[in-house]
Amino acid sequence: MNKPLTGALLSLLLLGAAATPAVAAPTAPTTTPTASGTTAAAVGFAGTVALSNCSGSVVRAPGSQPNDLALVLSNGHCLESGFPAAGEVVRDRPSSRSFSLLNSSGSKVGTLRASKVAYATMTDTDISVYQLTRTYAQIQSQYGITALTLDDARPAQGSAIKVVSGYWKRIYSCNVDGFAYRLKEGDWTWKDSVRYTSACNTIGGTSGSPVVDTATGKVAAVNNTGNEGGARCTVNNPCEVDQNGAVTVRQGINYAQQTYIIVPCIAPGNKIDLNRPGCTLPKP
Repeated sequence: MNKPLTGALLSLLLLGAAATPAVAAPTAPTTTPTASGTTAAAVGFAGTVALSNCSGSVVRAPGSQPNDLALVLSNGHCLESGFPAAGEVVRDRPSSRSFSLLNSSGSKVGTLRASKVAYATMTDTDISVYQLTRTYAQIQSQYGITALTLDDARPAQGSAIKVVSGYWKRIYSCNVDGFAYRLKEGDWTWKDSVRYTSACNTIGGTSGSPVVDTATGKVAAVNNTGNEGGARCTVNNPCEVDQNGAVTVRQGINYAQQTYIIVPCIAPGNKIDLNRPGCTLPKP
């Protein structure tokens, strides 16, 4: 996993960390022309957050309303309570976790606070969804920051993407190389994971970063892991398993979990409802 950071490792990495400034990515993204004459969304840090050990973002479903309590998306393995066990699903667990909200240049503009972990798991996917104490409208009014929108469609192979780390204030640019039918890491197995091209060489602390499709400005996935040492299916060394059970190890390659599967599970009022039609997230 692009694991949470603590202690001496954090200190060493902070000394070498470099920020990458960029421009904002509002809910209705601005666009810039590309060399081919097409347009691409301007992707920056606005709406991303830094956790104590990971990255994340303030997100909304396409149907979320301004007065809904806002949601923060990160990884299941970034929970303050530790990694959920294989098969475990966390629902509506009280939390007062704080998040540093960033503006377009990556500067902290305020602190947001959770009221609960609305949903989290490391089974089939690796996500955590926190419900905040403030609405989207309140965040917009106080900080001028809009939430990132979750895409409701599966990303396409070859899509240009950016992995935006609020923890490091760094943006990685690459493409969707393909998809892993199953991605196995230690005790956990994830389905239909996004595999990056090699340019997105994400590191510890980038866990939970939104993966933004540059054509739409929407969140297509959430960054979560990579094979660091070339080992086979161990922690920090995930392996791909195909439909026939064949295992492939890709050292130095990183992965994300698709987020379009979250959208059908978000009911009116921004409530996570695992019984909604089309919701395939694991249940407790």
